[in-house]
Amino acid sequence: MTEKSQGAVIVISSHVVRGSVGNRAAVFALESLGFPVWALPTVVLPWHPGHGPSTRLTFPEADFDKVIDDLIRAPWLSEVSAVLTGYFGNAAQPRSVARLITALKERNPDLIYVCDPVMGDLGGLYVPEATAAGIRDHLIPLATIATPNRYELAWLVGSALETNKDIVDAALSLGPPQMLVTSAVPMMAGGTGNLYLSGRIALLAEHRLIENPPNGLGDLLSALFLAWLLEGLPEERALQLATAGVYEMLARTAKKGGDELTLESDASSLASPMALVQMRRLVHPAQRPKQS
Repeated sequence: MTEKSQGAVIVISSHVVRGSVGNRAAVFALESLGFPVWALPTVVLPWHPGHGPSTRLTFPEADFDKVIDDLIRAPWLSEVSAVLTGYFGNAAQPRSVARLITALKERNPDLIYVCDPVMGDLGGLYVPEATAAGIRDHLIPLATIATPNRYELAWLVGSALETNKDIVDAALSLGPPQMLVTSAVPMMAGGTGNLYLSGRIALLAEHRLIENPPNGLGDLLSALFLAWLLEGLPEERALQLATAGVYEMLARTAKKGGDELTLESDASSLASPMALVQMRRLVHPAQRPKQS
């Protein structure tokens, strides 16, 4: 990373006491790469729900709204160059955060807003439908970049996505100018991929699939991709580095048998990953032959 002063990033997602998901992953990645972070939790949990039942600490809707008001009035708001949102605790929070994004964009039209719609996976939604609808209706339209997984994108557009062509068409129909879709259909045997769309570019970044990964990979990818874009890297290089960083972190965690990403001991994988990522250019719809 360069020594130039970096703009701050507001990160709004879940916080766990033990583990490396939500804000714990995103804040660590951004700060490791030199960015000041303002972190706002949407819920607080002792650990990821995948590890078993635990107490869920939530905030009254009115109190969360007041914090958003405080941030909108904050004298340091000019420091902020980007916002990243992830998991929300209820349907009211996306509406509140939309007010913050709108206020920030009024002050800084170049603000980058990354919306990671953390709402579901292969098994369907794991947040209430009202919360998912709140993200879809209030935040996706404001996003510079959206980073859903394939199954979240399928819910957002209301159709199954069986091929990368389906994913591309769905992503373009959703609206954000840039889309990074995880769990894309791999072209390499035993692999998995991240599909990125921007302008007339369609890219697929692939790596070997590692079974039973710990949670937090999507949070980490969104944060790394944002960091590299803020650093001024071309989109293709930012995608390659972010994908390689996540894959290398995953591989190192798996080798140690960790049930949470080993961010603290493998931070070098985020800044200078060496993992091999296969980059492919796909046919963008703008380049498809016209139907006669």
